[in-house]
Amino acid sequence: MYYAAIALTIVANVAYHVFQKSIRADASPAASLVITYAVALVCSLVLLVSSSAARPIGNALWQTGWASYGLGLAIVGLELGFLWAYRAGWDLAMAAPYANVAVAVVLLPLGIFVFGDSLTPRKFAGLALAVAAILLMTGRPEASKTGGDAAPSSSPQSPSP
Repeated sequence: MYYAAIALTIVANVAYHVFQKSIRADASPAASLVITYAVALVCSLVLLVSSSAARPIGNALWQTGWASYGLGLAIVGLELGFLWAYRAGWDLAMAAPYANVAVAVVLLPLGIFVFGDSLTPRKFAGLALAVAAILLMTGRPEASKTGGDAAPSSSPQSPSP
């Protein structure tokens, strides 16, 4: 289950970004969210009904707590943020890595100080490499216009050809 859970997360995350980038430019963000969450609601209801055999559905819903409401708000912000990022011209290959590394940097102190996570030298090195990768992918190259890298872009996305 350990690897299956992360595999599902990776597959769903890739699909998420492909679908998010594929939303029509003339589609209303609010209408897109309504459709997205209608589909998610149906899928979630099917999961709830199929997994609640041992416990009544009302109890399952009551026991979720405040974090589920906060998660709902966070997800709407996440959806709008990526939709707007892609509409603003962020490359599919850059928006998610850039955001995810920034999130990892923010979550690091939260995980340690709020949730008691540990930070080993190996984990710290991995995070440092992720930050370095983002800097390399988004940095402003100093090569001349006659050779080497493309001219610097005005935003943190990779330049278009």
